[in-house]
Amino acid sequence: MANEEQSGQGSPEQLVLSGVWHSHYTYESTGRGPITRHHYVVVRQEGDQLTVESLPDSNDSPVTLSLTLRGPIATGTWTEHTAADGYYQGAVYHGALQLIVDPTGRTMAGKWVGFDKELHVDSGPWALDLMDAATDDATLERYNKSPHTSKAG
Repeated sequence: MANEEQSGQGSPEQLVLSGVWHSHYTYESTGRGPITRHHYVVVRQEGDQLTVESLPDSNDSPVTLSLTLRGPIATGTWTEHTAADGYYQGAVYHGALQLIVDPTGRTMAGKWVGFDKELHVDSGPWALDLMDAATDDATLERYNKSPHTSKAG
């Protein structure tokens, strides 16, 4: 069994990841240097499938992730719809993502890969930190704001 867990083939039922998470990833902007984007996202889990969507008011460029969980490894795709009136003028970016889930199920960290504005393949860190395991309407409303305006010590 230890070999299965080390190879990422353990049982997905070991981890329950639904909840509200603080998502943050970094990329190198060709015109502005390194940028870190922050979102509050809701993770919904059905078996080994994770659907991740940013809360509407947490960032003006929403992200979605579709991940498959194999043991502590979450692998899948990401999409970002940049703000229509922002620097990238409504461009849609997408790529692949692989995250390692901490044994406590409270953090996920790894790397994304995708193309940039000049159609070069780029990559960088992506991490998610659990904020609240609840996904009820009141919890989602509490986190439906920018992570920058709600940092609590």
